[in-house]
Amino acid sequence: MESKPQVISSHERFAGRVFSVRTDELAFDDGGTAQVDIVEHRGSYAVIATPSEDSVVLVRQYRHPVGRSLWEVPAGTAEPGEDVLGGALRELAEETGYRAASARAIGSVYMTPGFCDEIMHFVHAAGLLPGTQSLDEDERITVQNFTIDEMAQLVRSGEIADAKTLLALLWLQGSRGELAPNRADN
Repeated sequence: MESKPQVISSHERFAGRVFSVRTDELAFDDGGTAQVDIVEHRGSYAVIATPSEDSVVLVRQYRHPVGRSLWEVPAGTAEPGEDVLGGALRELAEETGYRAASARAIGSVYMTPGFCDEIMHFVHAAGLLPGTQSLDEDERITVQNFTIDEMAQLVRSGEIADAKTLLALLWLQGSRGELAPNRADN
């Protein structure tokens, strides 16, 4: 097993609303060094909201970095000090208007660990009650319920093309147990 390199120095390069960027200089046991750029993110939530056993709530919004609109599971950035279930249910309500009678954490994954420390917490929400969206100024979100088969068709057509929503579909098609170990404490 490889040993953890020593951090020689760390410099913040950018601090933004959603993430920061720092550059660390690392020293390895073999005497080598390297500079690594790291995107720091406070974490996020992805909500697999199921109005019924065979349906799921998806949101459609324009994603400027990829230049197109996509269907996705509701998701968003964690607020400082927020617990996983509370944060996920806040995001579900803001983006879709839905409130959930029950919710459970099903796992956490690193989205792009090669350059970003973001951990995404997946939550299953059920017993949905409709309400009113509370969108941010920059959000334009369409909400629609799909069957799991319709969701799979959206993957085949390319209208679902993000990792979190693909993981959600696999979870819906599988045993619906734990998606991944919860790594919130690491």
